[in-house]
Amino acid sequence: MLSPERLALPDYEYLAQRHVLTYMEDAVCQLLENKEDISQYGIARFFTEYFNSVCQGTHILFREFSFIQATPHNRASFLRAFWRCFRTVGKNGDLLTMREYHCLLQLLCPDFPLELTQKAARIVLMDDAMDCLMSFSDFLFAFQIQFCYSEFLESVAAIYQDLLAGKNPNTVIVPTSSSGQHRQRPTLGEASMLEGVEASLFYQCLENLCDRHKYSCPPPALVKEVLSNVQRLTFYGFLVALSKHHGINQALGALPDKGDLMHDPAMDEELERLLVQIPGLVNSATANPEASCLPSRTPPRVGSPWRPLHHARKMDAESDGSTEETDESET
Repeated sequence: MLSPERLALPDYEYLAQRHVLTYMEDAVCQLLENKEDISQYGIARFFTEYFNSVCQGTHILFREFSFIQATPHNRASFLRAFWRCFRTVGKNGDLLTMREYHCLLQLLCPDFPLELTQKAARIVLMDDAMDCLMSFSDFLFAFQIQFCYSEFLESVAAIYQDLLAGKNPNTVIVPTSSSGQHRQRPTLGEASMLEGVEASLFYQCLENLCDRHKYSCPPPALVKEVLSNVQRLTFYGFLVALSKHHGINQALGALPDKGDLMHDPAMDEELERLLVQIPGLVNSATANPEASCLPSRTPPRVGSPWRPLHHARKMDAESDGSTEETDESET
C-alpha cells in the first residue's frame, strides 16, 4: 500500500525527494566496476541486494565521504552505524579526545574529514582545549547536529556574524559611492567571546533561512522553541541547545533517546553472529565480549562481511599502505 506522502506527490518529485537517482547511479557504477563477479549470480540479484542494503542502512559502510554525505538517508545511516558500532565506548564510560573519535569515524569512512570532527568537538568543548576528553554521548549528539545540518549551520554562522556586525541579513543593502565605511566581520572565534545576539531577531533570520534552504535543517517550530527560552545567545550556545533538544533528535530519527543510547539488543545479537564468522576472534570474543566490540590500536586485517563489493579489490590491493597511514595519523 502506498503511503499518503507518496500519493500526494508527483512521481518526479517523490523520486527527487528520496534521491532515487543518486542510488541508481551508484548501483550502476558498482555494477560496471564488478561486472565479472556480478555475472556469476545475476544482475537482478545484485540490484535486489543493493537496494536492500540501502533500506537497512548498511550501504554506507566503508564508503567514501562524498557518498556518505550525498543524501539525508546516507547521513542518518552513517550516524546510526557509528552509534551501533562504538556505543561500547559509552557503555564502558570511556572518555576520548577529538582525534580518537576521528579515528573511530575513519574506521567506517577512511577519508572522513578532520574539520567536521573538530566542529562537532567544539560544540562540546566550547572554550576548552581541543585535546580535552569527551563522553561518547556528548560527542555523538553534537556530531549528529554538525553532520546532518552542516550546510545549514554554515549559513547560520554567516547570519550570526552579520548580526554581530550590526547588519540585518534580511535587509538588502544597495552600495553607494558615499558608503566608504566597511566594517570587518568578526571571526567565529571572536564571536564566541561576545555576548551574543538578540534571540528574537536571530529567529527571524533563521525562519527565512529554513524556508529557502535546499539542504536539511531543523524544523522551524523547534528552532523557535529553542530560541524562545532566552533573550540573547551565542552561536555555540545555539548549537549546544540544538544538540540537547529531544524533539530535534526525534525529528532526525537516527539515534534513540539519550536514556536508551547504550541499549541495542538487536545489534548485540548481530555482533555475536558476525564474530562467530571471523576466524581468530571467537575465543577472545567469548572471553571478553565487550572488549571485542572496541577497535584495537593495531587491528587484524580481516575481510568484513559488510564491505561493499566494489571496494573488495581496492582494499586488498592497498592493505599494506593503509596500515602505514593509520600509524602516521596516530603519531
